[in-house]
Amino acid sequence: MPHRKFDLIVIGAGVLGTSHTYHAAALGKRVLHIEKDQYPVNATVRNFGQVVPSGMPADWFQFGVYSTQLYTQIQSEFNISVRKNGSLYIASDEEEQRLIHELKEIMDDRCYEANLLTHQQCLEKWPTLKASYCREGLFFPQEVSVEPTSMIHRLIEYCRIKFPNLTYKPSTTIINCHISGDEVRVVTHKNEVFIAEKVIICNGGEFKILFPDLFRDSGIEISKLQMLRTIPMPDVGLEGNILTGLTIRRYESFSECPSFPTLQTPEYLRELKRWGIHILFKKAADGSIIIGDSHEYAGVNDMDDLGFELNQHINQLIFKEAQKIVSFDVTAITRTWVGFYAQHPEKDIVEIDIENKIHIRTAIGGKGMTSSAGYAEKSIQKLFSIRPMD
Repeated sequence: MPHRKFDLIVIGAGVLGTSHTYHAAALGKRVLHIEKDQYPVNATVRNFGQVVPSGMPADWFQFGVYSTQLYTQIQSEFNISVRKNGSLYIASDEEEQRLIHELKEIMDDRCYEANLLTHQQCLEKWPTLKASYCREGLFFPQEVSVEPTSMIHRLIEYCRIKFPNLTYKPSTTIINCHISGDEVRVVTHKNEVFIAEKVIICNGGEFKILFPDLFRDSGIEISKLQMLRTIPMPDVGLEGNILTGLTIRRYESFSECPSFPTLQTPEYLRELKRWGIHILFKKAADGSIIIGDSHEYAGVNDMDDLGFELNQHINQLIFKEAQKIVSFDVTAITRTWVGFYAQHPEKDIVEIDIENKIHIRTAIGGKGMTSSAGYAEKSIQKLFSIRPMD
């Protein structure tokens, strides 16, 4: 190790931890970035790779806009898999149509480009959509997607190349983190000791190694998601982030719409709602299509009860609903998997500060890929008392 003393140590190399590392290193701070696995393997790589500020609640919308801009800027320097294909919300009934019109007005007030598309315009641009499902669409042309299985690895590599003041140390488990005088000391599983002015812990779904008693009483819950990937289908016209009526009924941005409180769940959607299913599609760079997802919940103390097995009943529900929306064979699957992310039922993110030295930032929920870069910029500025630039 070139240095054993740093301005900042970041524990966790998912998108939230790596975003904190990026902003601190960009300020010239000497940063040690530590990851317990050989490379990130959890929520950051087990998702759709959709970057959708349009789905974020008001306070997080600007974080998402900033993240999109930063990803695009980095892509111009180094390939982190960003593709600007936009996001489409498909309304399948009158209630969903009303909501996309109301969100359009909200986005107009924010000067954020949003285009209402007719039934015919949607079918012309995305010919695999079924006419029987798609009534109308709301399209955000500036939004982007990334490849979840490679984006974070490429972003870490970019940071390592760009910032000589950054040291990255994977395959390293921190087993102790404590304050000693004016410094924080972290101890690895090899009994190495590193020292910093501050430590940021972005632990993702790991709650058993550092500060387990603190997390036990935190109110954090774990969400288990099921996702599927088709065989490559390069000729299927389904570019961009495709979000459907169930997503309109679920995403937080729509909860700000005037008619959302009166939204009813039709009988035919109740089984899907029970399992937290809302159908998303994202065409990957190789032409395969990611389909999902579902949500099962457990408290942080009971997360093991969720298990790692796939619930085939959930997959069948996803297949059935997805086939109502698109014309290609959604059962032509090559891979299925589960993902886990942490969230808090009453907080957008869990922030715990210990003596202004150890800063835990976790349970960002499903907002991570979209909003982490924007949130982390503000977080680093606050922790190092840096006044934001206008």
